[in-house]
Amino acid sequence: MTLRLRLLLMIGVSMLLLWGGVAIWMLHGLEQEMQRTLDQRLEMSAHMVAGLMSQNPAAWNGRSGKAGVSTLSMPDTVKGLACQVSLRGEVIASTPGAAPQAIDHVGPGFVNREIRGEHWRSYTLDKLGLRVTTSDRLSERSTLLRNVMVAAVVPFVVALLGSLMVLWFGVGSGLRPLERLRQVLARRTPDSLTPIENAPMARDLQPLVNTLNHLLARVSETFSRERRFTSDAAHELRTPLTAIKIHLQVARITHGKEAEVAMDYAEEGVARLQHSLSQLLTLSQVEGTVSWEDGRIAEANEVALLAMRDAAPEAPERIELDSDASGAELALPQALAVTALRNLLENALRHSPANNSIRLEVRRRPDTVRFSVCDRGPGLSDEALVLAKQRFWRRGSGRGSGLGLSIVAAIAERFGGSFELLQRPEGGLEAKLTLPRKKQLDAN
Repeated sequence: MTLRLRLLLMIGVSMLLLWGGVAIWMLHGLEQEMQRTLDQRLEMSAHMVAGLMSQNPAAWNGRSGKAGVSTLSMPDTVKGLACQVSLRGEVIASTPGAAPQAIDHVGPGFVNREIRGEHWRSYTLDKLGLRVTTSDRLSERSTLLRNVMVAAVVPFVVALLGSLMVLWFGVGSGLRPLERLRQVLARRTPDSLTPIENAPMARDLQPLVNTLNHLLARVSETFSRERRFTSDAAHELRTPLTAIKIHLQVARITHGKEAEVAMDYAEEGVARLQHSLSQLLTLSQVEGTVSWEDGRIAEANEVALLAMRDAAPEAPERIELDSDASGAELALPQALAVTALRNLLENALRHSPANNSIRLEVRRRPDTVRFSVCDRGPGLSDEALVLAKQRFWRRGSGRGSGLGLSIVAAIAERFGGSFELLQRPEGGLEAKLTLPRKKQLDAN
C-alpha cells in the first residue's frame, strides 16, 4: 500500500467516523424535534378548533342528530390530517375521512391508535363540554421524516466524497517534494556520498535532508577510515611477512648457528604478526557492532591487577599500584577494560628505562574511575602527542604494532569515557583513562 493511499484511508476513515457520528447525533435530534413539532401542531389545531366553536355556541347548543356531510375537499398534501368535534359522545363536525372510532374511549392528551388498519397519532381536548380530537397518520410522519433525512444525508455524502477526492489530490501534491527527493537519491551511484542539495526542497523536508546529509557524511568518513585502515594494515602486515619469508629462506640455505638465529628471527616475526592481527581484530570489534557482554563484573582494582599481570608477567615489580577504588564497578565489559589498561602499561614499560618503574594510580569518583599511568620515558613533542592516538603510528622505528593507543581511544569513546596523553613536568608521559561507573552503585 502506497503512502498516499495509506494517508487517504487514515484521514478518510477518521473523517467518516467523526462526521458519521455527528450526522447520527444530528438526525436523532432532528427526529425528536420533528415529532415534538408535529405534536405541537396537533395540540394547537385542537385548541384553535375549540376556540372557533366557542365563538358561535348557537351553532351547536341544543343540537341533536348526526353531523352533516362535509362539502369540503381535502388536498393530497393534507390527507394525513383528521379532526373531529363531538358533543356528549356525538360527532357534530369532522373532516372528510375522519372515523368516529377516533373518539371512542379516548381520554384527553396524546395517544397512538390503530384505526381501519392504519396507525394514527391523536390529541384530544375537552373544553366547554366539547371534545376536539386532531389526528396525524403515522405513515405520513414517517414519510416526512424520511424525506427530511434524505435531504440532510445526501449533501453530507456528496461533501464527504468531494472531500476525499480533494484530499487525494492534496496528499499527492503534498508528497511531491518527497517524491523528488526519492528521485534524487535513486539517481545517485553507490559511491556518491556528497551532501544532498536542499535548496529546491520543501521547508518541511529540510530536517530530513539535513539528517540524510549527516548520515552520508558519517558513512563517507567511515569508508575513508576503513580504506585507510585497510591500506595501513596491508602495509604493516607486509613488513613482518617479508621478514619471516627472508629468515626462512636463510634457514633453508644455511646450517648450524646461522640457521638457528634465522629461525629465532622468523619466530619473533610470527609473534609480532600474531600480535598485530590480534590488535587489529580487537580494534575492528570495538569500533563495530559486536556485543562484548561477557557476564563478568569489571571491578576497578581487579581490572588493574589483571592488566598488570598481562603487561609485566616476568617483572611485576616494575609497576607501582596506588588505588582507592576498591569495589567500584565499571560500566563496560571486563575484557575491554583490561585490554585498554594493559595497552597503556605495555606502552609505558616499552618506553621507560629498564631499571625504572612506572606508576599506576586508580582514583574513584562519583560517576567515573580514572586510571593514570605515569612513566619516566623521553616523552613526546606536542605534535607527536596528537599523532600518538592514530593507527599504526610509531615513534621512529620503534617496535610494536602502533595500534595500542588507538584501541584505548576507541574503547573510551564507545563507552562514554575519555583518554588523554599529557607531558609530565618532570619528564615522561602521563596517560589518563577515564571510564564510567555503573549507575546503580550511586544509589547504594
